[in-house]
Amino acid sequence: MSQLTVYQYPPCSTCRNAIKWLKEQGHELNLIHIVDAPPTAEQLRELVEHSDLELKKFFNTSGEVYKSLGLKDKLPTMSAEEQLELLSQNGKLIKRPIVTDGDRVTVGFKADLYEQAWKA
Repeated sequence: MSQLTVYQYPPCSTCRNAIKWLKEQGHELNLIHIVDAPPTAEQLRELVEHSDLELKKFFNTSGEVYKSLGLKDKLPTMSAEEQLELLSQNGKLIKRPIVTDGDRVTVGFKADLYEQAWKA
């Protein structure tokens, strides 16, 4: 089965559910603690490019850090580079989990999306 890299936050129930689903499919997982070791701006750029998602979809919009920084109003005026740098500096700003095999990338956990992307 394939080796997947999962950027996750252990206390996050969504991350735990995603990891459980992936393990049930037989995937080998390289788990990376997204708060202790957030992806660099360059790694995030690559993840965004492979995801077919807009950069703003990588922000954890329901998180306390996002709200406390007022990012809902600030993001539209920030450049992509500024957004990537901001994400790389605080793993709690990043929507999780991020799963990648180096070619494909998913953000968050929805069983139907995982069925399409990661079904064994």
